[in-house]
Amino acid sequence: GYIVPSRFQILIENLYTIVLTIVEDNLGKKGLIYFPFIFIVCVFVLLSNVLGLVPYSFTTTSHLIVTLSLALTVFGAIVIISVQTHKIHAFAHFLPPGTSLPLAFLLVPIEIVSFLFKPLSLGVRLFANIIAGHTLLKVIGGFSWAIIKKSYLFFFAHFLPLLVLVLLIGLELGVGLIQTYVFTILICIYFREGINLH
Repeated sequence: GYIVPSRFQILIENLYTIVLTIVEDNLGKKGLIYFPFIFIVCVFVLLSNVLGLVPYSFTTTSHLIVTLSLALTVFGAIVIISVQTHKIHAFAHFLPPGTSLPLAFLLVPIEIVSFLFKPLSLGVRLFANIIAGHTLLKVIGGFSWAIIKKSYLFFFAHFLPLLVLVLLIGLELGVGLIQTYVFTILICIYFREGINLH
């Protein structure tokens, strides 16, 4: 190490602090045991979102199979931890306390469907936000290229779409950062529900 940290080290330390704060705010001190897992997921999503903006690179989070696999893996971990912690009581949140028997036949299927749709919504949210921005960038880039190929008369007209493209890349960078933050927050909330059973 160095006495004066480099910019990269400051960046990593700030990311570490932000994720640690999110975990402590949502899970408390007893949730710090899950911090390494949440941090790795956060870094993977962040790098996938940001590195996908590099020209000729591959954005893994713009593919539904990747985001759904990530969400299902996280949810599988949450279910396993909840069952190990609370045993059979882990399934108690499917039937709220004090519910009458006739109402239970309606509430239990609704709660099960709601529970099963959480990983689906987690994966689809990340995928949809990333693919929407990348599609818009591709359309505007293709439009600019079509103007260049059209003729010499329209050559200078392509600067307007290129300017919009540069602005959209900045916007897409912000979207990638925000989606990483939202994904991390939702993981922590789902962990809290699994640990505390509410």
